[in-house]
Amino acid sequence: MNLLLLSNSTQYGRGYLEHALDTVTAFLPANARLAFVPYALADHTTYTARVREALEPSGITVRGVHENPDPVAELAASDAVFIGGGNSFRLLDALYRTGLREAVRDAVRGGLPYMGASAGTNMAAPTLRTSNDMPIVQPPSFEALGLVPFQINPHYLDPDPASTHKGETREERLTEFLEENDVPVLGLREGSWLRVDGDRAHVRGARPARLFSRTAAPRELAPDSDVSRLLTTEPRFDAPAR
Repeated sequence: MNLLLLSNSTQYGRGYLEHALDTVTAFLPANARLAFVPYALADHTTYTARVREALEPSGITVRGVHENPDPVAELAASDAVFIGGGNSFRLLDALYRTGLREAVRDAVRGGLPYMGASAGTNMAAPTLRTSNDMPIVQPPSFEALGLVPFQINPHYLDPDPASTHKGETREERLTEFLEENDVPVLGLREGSWLRVDGDRAHVRGARPARLFSRTAAPRELAPDSDVSRLLTTEPRFDAPAR
């Protein structure tokens, strides 16, 4: 498979996708017709226009799947697919309702380039269980696309040592997940992404990632780290630690 999984699509002080634009345009086929899936936000038209504004100057034609009465047909007519960020539960629910969950999964496994950002990156994992989002709707299942066999946590945040906030840290929440599930979780900080090309996977971007697993202490992964071994993961969900 050919995947570009971004932690974020917006970076402070920069335009939409600007921080990763060279990577995005190099990833997408030249003069691609891109199927954009805007379902993570309520206003599909405005969201699609934002993606067009960012990518069409690079020769990429952006088509929102909602603009076609048959979203699956729009996907089939495209050279690549981009699932944008927003609320992961709303997004997954829409993928189930439109038939795009199975269609995207099968097309990407067949070679269609897949780009995700934030919620779109969550979709590439087996389930939504490591999403940061509030479940504002109830999808039929937490089962996502499963394009990679491990979990990803976009927007991973480190604890602020100067903060007096006493709530759970992101690391504590992921540790709780691992108490009930034996599946590695790759935390992607803002400005970082995961690139998968066939049986190879690398952390890319400006910042290191953080890898969590049940059997080892959290580990920092510098940009350009090879994480291909994660593609051989055999996930075990609902497997409480004994």
